[in-house]
Amino acid sequence: MSLIGNILWVLLGGFIPAIMWFIVGILWSITILGIPVGIQCFKMAKLQLFPFGKEISYDSMGAGSLLINILWLIFGGIELAAANVIAGIVLCMTIIGIPFGLQSFKMAKLSLMPFGSRVVTSSRRRL
Repeated sequence: MSLIGNILWVLLGGFIPAIMWFIVGILWSITILGIPVGIQCFKMAKLQLFPFGKEISYDSMGAGSLLINILWLIFGGIELAAANVIAGIVLCMTIIGIPFGLQSFKMAKLSLMPFGSRVVTSSRRRL
């Protein structure tokens, strides 16, 4: 079921937020200090392309993750989260779009705090 959801997601516009993540990743990777943040953005772009069958696990954040998340909010996180929230609201206006809207809301939360989180395959998390 997640394969069908991922295919429909990409065909119906899921590639647009992935491109946004990719562009932000390129911008962060311009500086040497921003490369780790850029790599995380590229991972999130991949997740944005194929969100079905994946869950986000928020582990306890250390001081480093908290600092990077604060910088992230200032330099790109709020814009990506807002785009995902708007897409989620629009998608949830129809019954068919509700699963896609929920994925957008999941990505919006991740857009605010991507550091200190990890992506887990849904079947592995439930074991």
